[in-house]
Amino acid sequence: MNKHDGLKNVFTGSFMEASFIQSLLEENGIGAMVHNTLGEIITFGAPENAGLVYVTESHEEEAKKIIEEYLKSK
Repeated sequence: MNKHDGLKNVFTGSFMEASFIQSLLEENGIGAMVHNTLGEIITFGAPENAGLVYVTESHEEEAKKIIEEYLKSK
């Protein structure tokens, strides 16, 4: 069992954008967790994918819709 069991990854991107999306989801009543993998991947050179956003399975679809709307508006 790992710390992400029961959680669904709904976004992968920069840590800054992942943090923004976490705030966006929380403003919409969805609890979210950001996992910063920068320390884990710096050796492999992919910091643009260092931020992972997780939500509970029950909020997965709603979170994906909110994120999709945000990404379309960029």
